[in-house]
Formats: sequence, C-alpha cells, structure tokens
Amino acid sequence: MLRRLDKPPFGRYIGGMSIRPYRDIIRRKSRRVMVGAVPVGDGAPITVQTMTNTLTADAEATIAQIRRCEEAGVDIIRVSCPDEDSTKALHAIVKASKVPIVADIHFHYKRAIEAADAGAACLRINPGNIGSAERVREVIKAAKDHGVSMRIGVNAGSLEKDLLEKYGEPCPEAMVESAMDHARILQDHDFHDFKISVKASDVFLAVAAYQQLADACDYPLHIGITEAGGTRTGTVKSSIGMGSLLWAGIGDTIRVSLSAEPEEEVRVGFEMLKALNLRHRGVNVISCPSCARQQYDVIRTVEALEKRVAHITTPMTVSVIGCVVNGPGEARETDIGFTGGGNNIHQVYIAGLPHHRLKDASVVDHLVELIEKKAAEIEAAKIKIAAE
Repeated sequence: MLRRLDKPPFGRYIGGMSIRPYRDIIRRKSRRVMVGAVPVGDGAPITVQTMTNTLTADAEATIAQIRRCEEAGVDIIRVSCPDEDSTKALHAIVKASKVPIVADIHFHYKRAIEAADAGAACLRINPGNIGSAERVREVIKAAKDHGVSMRIGVNAGSLEKDLLEKYGEPCPEAMVESAMDHARILQDHDFHDFKISVKASDVFLAVAAYQQLADACDYPLHIGITEAGGTRTGTVKSSIGMGSLLWAGIGDTIRVSLSAEPEEEVRVGFEMLKALNLRHRGVNVISCPSCARQQYDVIRTVEALEKRVAHITTPMTVSVIGCVVNGPGEARETDIGFTGGGNNIHQVYIAGLPHHRLKDASVVDHLVELIEKKAAEIEAAKIKIAAE
C-alpha cells in the first residue's frame, strides 16, 4: 500500500464544476527534475510525453511529426539516437522543437555525449549498460556541463542477465533492483537529476514494479505500460495500468505506448489525466451511448462535434445526452449541456441552467459556436485576472 504522504489541492474542475473532495488524488512526494524548462515531480503538473517513429536522421520528417504532437499538446518528446547520423540531425531537431527533446540512448555512450552537445534536454539511458566506469563518468560530465537530466529506463523485456538468473524471470523485485542499481551509479557520481521508469507490457507486472519503486525512492517516476498494442487494445491496457497508478498518486510524467501515430498517444494521455481530474486540456465531452429513447443521432453528433472542437485547448465540460432521463442532471454539472427533446426540439443549457431550445438541423454547428464563445470568455477572464 502506497504511503499517503501529502495532500495538495487536486480535484478541482474548471468551468461550471464545483469542488468535490472525494475526487482529490494525493500524489506521492518526489524531488523535482527539470527537462529543459519543463518541471517533473515535486507536485508539478503531470506531463504528457510521446516518442517519434521517424528516422531521426531525417530531420525534416521528424520535425514535421513533432509539430503534430505539439498541436496535440505534448509536453516532452523523445527521439531515438541509435547512430551518429541521428545525433547530427538532433541539432536541427532541437532548434525547431517548441518542447524539450529527450534523446533515447542504448549502449552507445558516445551517442549520449553527442546528444548532450546537440542540445537534448534529457538522456534516456541506463548507465550500467554503457560500459566502463570511465565511459559513465564522461556521460555524466557531459550531462552536468550542458544542464541535461536523465531517465533511467528499466524494461521487463531487457533485464540484465544476472538479475534474470537471480530471480528466474522478470518480476517486480528484479525490475526495482535493476532501477536502483542504475540509480546508485549516478548517485555515486553526485548526479541526482534523473527520473526512473520500470515498464512492462504485462499490466500486473508494471503496476507492482511501480508500487515497489514508489516506496523505494523519492525520484520522479515516468510511468507507462510498454508495448501495449494498437490504439484500442493499448488504450485499454494503459488506462487500467497507468490509471490505477495515477489514482494511487504514483506518476510524475506519462507516456502511452501505442502502435499508432505519436499524436494519438498524446491525445490518449490527456484524456487519461482529464478523467482522473489531474489535468485539463480542451473540451471534455460527456455523452450517452444512445438507446431507443434518443431524440437525435447521438453517435454521429458526438463524432462530428469532437472533430470540430479538437483545436480548442481551453478546459471546459460539455454534455451531449440523447433524452431527458439523464440529460438535465448531466447538464447541471457542465459548462454547456444539450439534451434531446420531442418533436426535434432540444434543450440547451448554459452553466447548468436551461437557456434556449434548438431544432435538429443545426445541432453541431450551434454547439461548436457555443463552445468557441465559452472558450473565448474563459481566456478573456484569465487575461483580466492576470492583469489585475
């Protein structure tokens, strides 16, 4: 059981939602690490990461993919640096990116030094896997010289041979021991600007490893279910595993690993944080699955609406319900509500109260107009408060 260490003021909805203490999540205390200008740990907002899947040596293609992820709201982007051509391209990639770049390094210590020189904000590297103590010292020196943090990334599929022999198979104890062994190497060199991950494709294994690691150290934790699968399967696995960890207060930065485009990982990550009331970005659409009581085509309406408001980053809640059974109740809790009514005349709610009625034909256009207007009002209020 995770120790309840503190109680920061989480659990606040933005917009028409009121404070409800039972939605509070008590986050694990951790030290803070900077990834470029982005803070990770020590109560900072949980960041959403992804990883490019282009050839890093193709800087133009990689930058284009990073742009799409930035539009989706990504906070940190990881790129693989398996060879010298990749680290050469990293200069241009870092310069073009609006978010910090993490260089993914495996075994090649020179790639880590080159990535630090190229402006990477963080190195994903396991120091015990890059060779001699002298090589480790060189990498740590490069990181210190350039103000670069690190992530120790343990994976159940690539545990050290001695640990597999000791434990017989990948298990939480082996993964945590691997992480702490790597951490000790950095600590022995007086380097503490790192976070840790202990990922597995098995949900139970990953969750148990993170639970043990959370009690074993105070370093920030990067959480994820690795190799989770395609969009549907991977989203379900990640939501179960990462959701249970986040609900328990474990996790400072996340990556949803999907066999899908990186920007889709970002969208799923934000939806996960939004569902747990940990972070809000964009429109949270609450909609019913529809049934014979529906007074309009709920499924098609929601599909069209989500596409039309995908560009809005302002947090707000919108309910789209097919009939009057649950519609008014949901509308009371959202910024904008829409409930199906008889004779193709439906009810629109603003700030939880009935506002006006609407005919079927213009449902999506009308809701988009209301949402954009509400977003503008919220942003204007923010500017006014900041100016006072």
